[in-house]
Amino acid sequence: MITLLRTNSSHPDFKSLVQYLDVYLAEMDGEAHNFYSQYNKIDNLKEVVLAYKNNEAIACGAFKLYDTDIVEIKRMYVNPICRGEGVASMVLMELEDWAKELGFKQAVLETGSKYKDAIALYLKNGYEQIPNYGQYVGSNLSACFKKASL
Repeated sequence: MITLLRTNSSHPDFKSLVQYLDVYLAEMDGEAHNFYSQYNKIDNLKEVVLAYKNNEAIACGAFKLYDTDIVEIKRMYVNPICRGEGVASMVLMELEDWAKELGFKQAVLETGSKYKDAIALYLKNGYEQIPNYGQYVGSNLSACFKKASL
């Protein structure tokens, strides 16, 4: 059974999962990793969701303020041995519910254009691809998405 926990970026399980995420991204992104890593700091993330299976942290995600009515989904990760079990969708939906409870109306996010599984996850959960925003404008390594209504 999967259980979800709302917390913040100081939680040790979140920090641990993010370390695995960063290793994975460094391998996948190669030289571009340094550019992206500067936008993935976790120090000030106040809204973090952790997923547990058999009392072990297996997945995480977070959001931060992007604009008045919009949050940006950040730091989504699922332990590779638990992928394909719907855990990422559970974490994403919990993040969206939390954002909606706080009065936010929309969500945006960026993922790597070669991360086909991540792109499929976001499309499956009602996100639409949009032009790259902010620091990702002009990057062919980024794919940006928006959910117009939480």
